Amino acid sequence: MKSVCYRTLLASIAWVSMAFSGAANAEDEGLIAHWKLTNDARDSAGGNYHAINHQVTFNADHGARFDGIDAWLEVPADRAPKIGTKAFTIAAWIHTDEDLDDALGDIVSCFNPETRNGFNFGLMNYSGVTSAQSNWRNVFFGIDAAKNGETWRDCGRPGNNQQIESLVVFDGGLYASTWEPGESDRGHVYRYAGRKKWIDCGSPDPANAIKGMAVYKGRLYAGSELYSGGGSSLPLSPNEKHGGRVYRYEGGTEWTDCGKVADVRSISGLAVFNGKLYAGTGTTGAWRDHPRTRGMYRFDGIGNWTDCGCPDLRVTHLGVHNGNLFGLSYDDGGFFRYKGDTDWERLGPVPDTTQVYSMMIYEGDLHVGTWPTGSVFRYEGPQKWTHVGRLGEEKEVMAVSVYNGKFYAGTLPMADVYRYDGTSRWTHVGQLDHTPDVKYRRAWSMAVFDGKLFCGVLPSGHVHSLEAGRAVTYDHQLPAGWRHLAAVRADDRLHLYVDGRQVAESAIFDSSEWHLEPDQPLRIGFGQHDYFNGRMKDVRLYSRALNAQQIGELQ
Repeated sequence: MKSVCYRTLLASIAWVSMAFSGAANAEDEGLIAHWKLTNDARDSAGGNYHAINHQVTFNADHGARFDGIDAWLEVPADRAPKIGTKAFTIAAWIHTDEDLDDALGDIVSCFNPETRNGFNFGLMNYSGVTSAQSNWRNVFFGIDAAKNGETWRDCGRPGNNQQIESLVVFDGGLYASTWEPGESDRGHVYRYAGRKKWIDCGSPDPANAIKGMAVYKGRLYAGSELYSGGGSSLPLSPNEKHGGRVYRYEGGTEWTDCGKVADVRSISGLAVFNGKLYAGTGTTGAWRDHPRTRGMYRFDGIGNWTDCGCPDLRVTHLGVHNGNLFGLSYDDGGFFRYKGDTDWERLGPVPDTTQVYSMMIYEGDLHVGTWPTGSVFRYEGPQKWTHVGRLGEEKEVMAVSVYNGKFYAGTLPMADVYRYDGTSRWTHVGQLDHTPDVKYRRAWSMAVFDGKLFCGVLPSGHVHSLEAGRAVTYDHQLPAGWRHLAAVRADDRLHLYVDGRQVAESAIFDSSEWHLEPDQPLRIGFGQHDYFNGRMKDVRLYSRALNAQQIGELQ
């Protein structure tokens, strides 16, 4: 009898060790927690990981509704499953709408930004990354234990460019648009082919720059610009052909001309809002002579661009958040909300700012990068802005991104990149351009691709990549509707599944070096990027790495 009891006790201890703190389900498959999210936020696996509900609504037929603004579920830190170095799997059904007016946000996260420890699992919709909508409906899964994150790799120089104007993830690839100022040069778009190789995807316009880029209805769009170089204190470009046209990529080096936008010389930014493509136009040139052509336009079909008005200051770059389309300006610290038709509401000026360059959602809040103090500000409401720090002694903040739980930003004049470490603290993580004898160097564009953060610069025209922690990404557009996603940490690598199919796998790592102990709540529908915007059901957490067959059986 004692022998039987002893064996039973040993078996129980072994399972608890495997399951890092949970209790087995009836099938003893390592199911730690199961939030069905049909009627409530309770854990049905028996582990008592019931979640506290913050504004989520439940529907037995349609799953839980997360509004993208303030709805989420919380398993407090003192009750959250302990992860450590063990394998685990997160699986969930999520539903997203086809037409979006917000970022899609995080699915499940447990991450401590102070210690850079934990995991992040969510969706990337990043608009306002200077000229680009860098990531559109891409999936991200990453872990970190304060590993890596300071060493950048040179990914080469596409063509003869002097500035990477946009970086955009499209159809499994990373695309870069460029400024190539030579007299016989034109702006190009290139696709990254690994290491330092780039494939030329064509130069659809005679202007010297292809500026704004975005993915819209499953296709890549790009806009052209005349850029003199004077704004970067570089020699003026002898190519003075006007831009101001938008093109749709057809593959290879083929592009379809989608029309000239009014009398503008620049398409300075592109973004998608409520199922429509919008263009900002007010960078250099024509706005001074023709102030009525410095605003925003909506794409209503080939050759048909509808004037959406101008808030009396230039509208350059565009961003989307919480049901609103925003315009960023190079004039008087302008930041605006588009109200429809040709109406705008001014939400600035941003303090101590003349130019607003970029926008990113971090921890659910809208942040902007500015000139001339090299600062980032957090939006608190109309005419209400909180300063969240200056990046070293820099003057301008341009490229921005959220990557593996942290907020990154690039600067001028040194083309530095900084990581936000909370309470106005920005940590320098590298200088990306060392061109001698120039006044300005810019870290202008960013995108998350292949589990890494990429950044493009001026004037060397190179692209660089950074890996912080370990991460995998789905670099295609996640279709709307119900989708099954699974994130797996195995013994020596990460895996990502979409609708039962493996879509990404990380490089090999030593699991013993990645002890995840974030000491933070486990959050469903919220994380380091934004609140989840959509519906969710059948969220599961396992203490083991499920394989493809087992994940397929969950569908």
